[in-house]
Amino acid sequence: MTKIYGEAETKVRALDNVSFSVKKGEFVLVIGSSGSGKSTLLNMIGLLDKPTEGKVLVDGFDTSNLTDNEISTFRNKKLGFVFQFANLLADLTVLENVLLPSQIQFDSSTGDKAKEILEKVGLKDQLFKRANKISGGQAQRAAIARGLVNNPTIVLADEPTGNLDSVTAKNVIEVMKKMAKDLGQTFIVVTHERAQFGDVDRIITIKDGRAFEGEHSPELEVVA
Repeated sequence: MTKIYGEAETKVRALDNVSFSVKKGEFVLVIGSSGSGKSTLLNMIGLLDKPTEGKVLVDGFDTSNLTDNEISTFRNKKLGFVFQFANLLADLTVLENVLLPSQIQFDSSTGDKAKEILEKVGLKDQLFKRANKISGGQAQRAAIARGLVNNPTIVLADEPTGNLDSVTAKNVIEVMKKMAKDLGQTFIVVTHERAQFGDVDRIITIKDGRAFEGEHSPELEVVA
């Protein structure tokens, strides 16, 4: 897919013919310098923006022709999101924050699942604490649980450790990897902090809007 912003002299090719596929259960890092196109790529996959050319397939489904309302529904069912900041609602409990995506779907049956996921991410004893009463690392783990509660096809994480100290970041990364392994959950993680993540299933490097397989192989183009 390709994404172009602006016109004529102001035209910027943020993504240039990027094409790759991700297998179920893979933990994929997307790395690259600032302005390389990493966040634009995540926005395309997350259906937060539309490519100028090409298409995004999720579970084999072509999302190109969805209406705005259909996109919102599809995104909530199929995609989980974790951002640099946990963005928890301060006046809600940890459990209530994690349940928000299921409430958007009017699904009242996920309470037990939310508790189970919160236990898996190490927050069993924090369920009923207000979100403003827990640490930054706990908040980010709650955000991961929130991203998982609807059993999404893919969890998209944009700089999920960018607001954390190195020790807390390591703990959060371990939680994400554990969830990927235990749940067979697919993760696509954009990061500047490649070294923090250690061994992962795949690395995709974005450079000047183009995608390359691996960490040190800019000459090797990604092909779906």
